[in-house]
Amino acid sequence: MAGTLRFVLGDQLSRTVSSLRDLAEGDVVLIVEVGDEATYVRHHQRKIAFLFSAMRHFAADLRAEGISVDYVTLDDPANTASFTGELARALERHPHLDRVVVTEPGEWRVLQMMEDWESFVGRTVEVRPDDRFLCAHGEFAAYAGEAKSLRMEDFYRGMRRRTGFLMGGDKPVGGRWNLDSENREPIPRRVQAPERPRFEADETTRDVLGLVSGRFGNHFGSLENFDYPVTRADALRYLDWFADVALPNFGTYQDAMRQGEPLLFHSHLSALINCGLLLPRECCERAVAAFEADAAPLNAAEGFVRQIIGWREFVRGVYWREMPDYADRNALKAERPLPDFFWTGDTEMNCLAQSIRETAASAYAHHIQRLMVLGNFCLLAGIEPREVQEWYLVVFHDAYEWVEMPNVVGMILHADGGLFATKPYAASGNYINRMSDYCGHCRFDVKQRTGEDACPFNYLYWDFVARHRERLARNHRTSRSVSSLDRLDSERLAMMRNDARRFLDSLPSAASY
Repeated sequence: MAGTLRFVLGDQLSRTVSSLRDLAEGDVVLIVEVGDEATYVRHHQRKIAFLFSAMRHFAADLRAEGISVDYVTLDDPANTASFTGELARALERHPHLDRVVVTEPGEWRVLQMMEDWESFVGRTVEVRPDDRFLCAHGEFAAYAGEAKSLRMEDFYRGMRRRTGFLMGGDKPVGGRWNLDSENREPIPRRVQAPERPRFEADETTRDVLGLVSGRFGNHFGSLENFDYPVTRADALRYLDWFADVALPNFGTYQDAMRQGEPLLFHSHLSALINCGLLLPRECCERAVAAFEADAAPLNAAEGFVRQIIGWREFVRGVYWREMPDYADRNALKAERPLPDFFWTGDTEMNCLAQSIRETAASAYAHHIQRLMVLGNFCLLAGIEPREVQEWYLVVFHDAYEWVEMPNVVGMILHADGGLFATKPYAASGNYINRMSDYCGHCRFDVKQRTGEDACPFNYLYWDFVARHRERLARNHRTSRSVSSLDRLDSERLAMMRNDARRFLDSLPSAASY
């Protein structure tokens, strides 16, 4: 009896994913752990472990439904280490299957791989749209058209109207589309972050941790205290916990940072959404329900919904519209290698040390750490964009190229020349001092602009403005920085630029992971 091989990738762990929607008797679901995907960049150990464990638990859930699953583990001696090789082997094991169905991947390179599958395996291969996203490629293309610049806010308003989230007819609930101005408060000492649920590793996860430690133990990061959800049931429990406990304060303090507390009121759900254990729509519905039940304020629910149906959907649209050459853009001509301390955390700049070490420990940092600490440094220092892209793709457990690349190229480094970010997000140490307590634990003085004890962000900022003066002067959002630059005493500016050169030239950059 003929049937279909349903190939499910590691970031498609949703029972409702399009490749499984019309599953029929006799069909086989193929899920594979392959070395190529763990090593095309040297992913954080924790990210590999999270995905392999989630994949194994997803396969177990399918089998519990009576579905036939062909699961290939990484340590299978016959494992070819590639998607293409494992597809061919699976069809040899199941010669009665006369076609292949797969949901489109999240990365351009994998889609290119899939386009060769039909001729390679001699079967019909159907690549279906990934309709877990709320904006299809065609819909984004219609929105974007031939525009040379795109604005997330316009896109977001259209998505609010389309989904109906936080809408009263054709108007936004509360009369305003975007409450970001209410979501920028530093966190007072008296406000304590809630205790989070822990999800203890079961036997399946412990097996994966042993496998990853043995095979990828020289990759970046740590596997210690692994307690992240890896099942659909636990992911739903984590979503409920966030909506009930953390969401009420999420909005107000979502830009805040605190020494030794990387999560604060953040959802920590992005990796679960990006691999498919949670669906973006259900996460938004849960936040909206909390608001409608008066369990969370509007600024919290709107901020959370905006991150998902606004930013997440927008950057995915940008990625597919701009590929394949988007990765190579370098409008600011940044060429400096990534410093060693991005791999070790060994730097006297406390904000960077905190963000990097927390990322090494958990494969996570929240969006302000990524943009205004780690990213801000890379922007000011002129770090080469491809090196920054690879680092972000390596270290975060929610990173896939479709989401990582636009955030790095467009938002963090302004390397696309302002396709969708209205300005380079450059800042001195004052921003970090206002939004965190990092500076109080740092050996550098955030109030000094020059000298050995000055915060490097201060002189790096003014050096950046001076280097890109002409470009920044043409942008109404950055022209005031240029005016301030022009008012600086020339001798003081020269001292800051000399300090910037001294600091940057002293950075070792030979490490590799």
